[in-house]
Amino acid sequence: MTDSKQTVLIAGATGYLGQYLVTACHAAGFRVVALARQPEKLIAIDHAVDEIVFAEATDPATLSGQMRGVDLVISALGITRQKDGLTYAEVDYQANRNLLDEALAAGVPQFAYIHVLNAENMPNVAMARAKSRFAKELAKADIASTIVCPSGFYSDIVEILDMAKSGRVFLFGDGEARMSPIDGADLAEAVLSAIASGQSRIEIGGPQCFTQNEIAELAFEVVERPVRITRIPLVLADGAIVLAKLFGAKAKVSAVEFFVAASKLDMTAPPYGTISLSRFFTQTQAGRTAGPAR
Repeated sequence: MTDSKQTVLIAGATGYLGQYLVTACHAAGFRVVALARQPEKLIAIDHAVDEIVFAEATDPATLSGQMRGVDLVISALGITRQKDGLTYAEVDYQANRNLLDEALAAGVPQFAYIHVLNAENMPNVAMARAKSRFAKELAKADIASTIVCPSGFYSDIVEILDMAKSGRVFLFGDGEARMSPIDGADLAEAVLSAIASGQSRIEIGGPQCFTQNEIAELAFEVVERPVRITRIPLVLADGAIVLAKLFGAKAKVSAVEFFVAASKLDMTAPPYGTISLSRFFTQTQAGRTAGPAR
């Protein structure tokens, strides 16, 4: 390590995007500090991590003093599926707010946050509401910031591949809602590019745009099964979500609630990257059918 190396602290380093950010930052010449509460999940990318900080971002006391000497914080912290009894308000908002407060106290000059496209247009969705609240506070904070709004990750729609493999894909609405998801590797490169160019906010999509129907058809092609799609009217999906919440299943339907809301919007963004969804689906399917290494 040389004195000229900048230090980046990555929150959410053990997640899908976080691991790509770690390797991309390492390749870009940063000294990489990974914030993790389960460091064992970093074993596969251990070569790219210079230091591991064991901390729980929901507990500000564990963050105290951890950002001394840090030049940049990148947060990919958020709940993909609710677990551990934590809420979106506690993680997507408050944990990120704790990170920002510590960065401000330590005099960190830059903070980048991975948001989500169109979150401000989904005020009734808990995840989007929590993310939007933090993004607004970050934009107003006394720190150089970059807010990245991806259309969605390829990993977010792997469930469509799973459904295709089982023989039927269920979609919300008429299936014509458009999106432009992106691979984690491409998104990590886009994040670093946005930070380097000093962009305060950027919307990012993958190299292709699809309707949900087209994504389902591609999934069936990859798993080599006939196309069978059931389209659930949005009014029925909305009603089912309301009933689920009334009967105490709020946590279980939160992810579904987001996808239903997204099905009512144009979730496309300017293209970036080269990795196609077909390649991602094909590699994912090949990895599953290959079985464990011997």
